[in-house]
Amino acid sequence: MRALMPWRPLLPTFRREFDDLFDRFFGEEERWLPRPLEASMLPLVETFVREGEYVVRADLPGIDPKKVELAVEGRRLTIKGERKEVSEDKERHYREVSYGRFERMIELPHGVDAESVKATYHDGVLEVTMKAPKEMSPKKVPITVH
Repeated sequence: MRALMPWRPLLPTFRREFDDLFDRFFGEEERWLPRPLEASMLPLVETFVREGEYVVRADLPGIDPKKVELAVEGRRLTIKGERKEVSEDKERHYREVSYGRFERMIELPHGVDAESVKATYHDGVLEVTMKAPKEMSPKKVPITVH
């Protein structure tokens, strides 16, 4: 079943397992306290080729696109930003939303034209496009039926 779980960095997983060990030993009285390593923001990313362009999409809901930094260095695309917590006077009962600074680095495939990079932001999704080499374009393969 672990094979179906999304990848998470090792340190937060180790921290969570270590905290769970202490909770089982000492009790769970302090379970409601926030854990800083679990609260880090890591936006979800997808990449694909569309109409001759290499596309990188990052989910950035609740983040001001003017405060997102985007850079291409060599074959690396870097997306940096921060989701700031909105302070409300309401008592919080449950939270799955992560806040804080983030940085995602995506390795670009060989032959992608980093000089042609363009970025748009719509409905909380950052989309970065650049020209893809012809060999990355999908090829239709006919199926022979016997």
